Amino acid sequence: MTYHPKSDFLRIIIERGFLADCTDLQELDAALSKGMVTAYIGYDATAASLHVGHLLNIMLLRWFQKTGNKPITLMGGGTTKVGDPSFRSEERPLLTPEKIDENIAGMQRVFDRYLDYTDGGNGAMMRNNAEWLDGLNYLDFLRDIGRHFSVNRMLSFESVKSRLDREQSLSFLEFNYMILQAYDFLELNRRYGCLLQMGGSDQWGNIVNGIDLTRRVLDAEIFGLTTPLLTTSDGRKMGKSQGGAVWLSGDMLSPYEFWQFWRNTTDADVGRFLKLYTELPVEECDRLGALEGSEINGAKIILANAVTTLLHGAEAAAAAEATAREVFERGGVGEDLPTLHLEAAEVAEGISLAQLVLRSGLAKTGKDGKRLIAEGGLKVNDEICADPGRMFHASDLAEPVKLSAGKKRHALVALG
Repeated sequence: MTYHPKSDFLRIIIERGFLADCTDLQELDAALSKGMVTAYIGYDATAASLHVGHLLNIMLLRWFQKTGNKPITLMGGGTTKVGDPSFRSEERPLLTPEKIDENIAGMQRVFDRYLDYTDGGNGAMMRNNAEWLDGLNYLDFLRDIGRHFSVNRMLSFESVKSRLDREQSLSFLEFNYMILQAYDFLELNRRYGCLLQMGGSDQWGNIVNGIDLTRRVLDAEIFGLTTPLLTTSDGRKMGKSQGGAVWLSGDMLSPYEFWQFWRNTTDADVGRFLKLYTELPVEECDRLGALEGSEINGAKIILANAVTTLLHGAEAAAAAEATAREVFERGGVGEDLPTLHLEAAEVAEGISLAQLVLRSGLAKTGKDGKRLIAEGGLKVNDEICADPGRMFHASDLAEPVKLSAGKKRHALVALG
């Protein structure tokens, strides 16, 4: 990109690789250069926590606030009742209002780690679109808002088109989602002077809808900005591990497992991830990312420590590194390893190695676990065991047993 922005926010995010597209980069830069700007990102409350796939945009909001601007985290208490159809092959299961509120509370605990919600100044705000969506009068909404939307244009959006091209059902409920999200931008501009909506590049169509609607209804000049959809250098979707989603809640994924996810970063991704997910200077990110051989492992530890410190604190990062060193360098049993706790009654008649591998999360299915064991990919207390039917009794578990799938994935099995 040849444009050199004057505002700190755009300069930093372009330099660090956050920018995919913007509706009007120069005009947004001019607005940011004049003083504090308010921006938002929307999050539907479909789970009890955010995951690593959200972390890029959370860091974007963090940089936005650090450069003197005001971020809004908009919780989709209303839109979650509908469900975003974007790039999904089927309709989302609908959640109860109580479950939605519970999910929002869990997500807020994650945001509190990255953003400062202090009142006044550029303190972040959390808002819930149920505030304005729950009370809408359907006929008034159709007359005042619906008339600004062309069905022909809505059908042309890739998120909808891809669903219809595959002849997969798209309910009228879901079709309304993009109108409701567009209305969010209008309401946030009307209530808080919000000038900018940010999001992943899959949200471009929804963002543009909101800009068009707000211009038509309020005659306001507002902007949209998107971040790239990240994949790892080996083509995997960012935020997925062999065990499933990498959650940002310590209750759903231990700090050690979170640290380990980053420690296992592919060599080619280290420099890029340091720029996106840490606040280390860009020159240092480039230097660390260029290391080769065994030296790149040191850069991965720096990455894991920095990302874990932001989310779980420096103490948790240090404990995770110490556990990893204990497990990998000295072959010991680290206290922070994910642990499967069994009751004595569960092993009264013995429990097979294949069951332990499945229940400890080292395999997704019993079939996967048996194959891993039979192919010699599993170690019990650092020794290969190729017998899926090997039985463990209470006496075998008097001391914790360490299971290792390959070099990087470990779990403990213990009684009680």
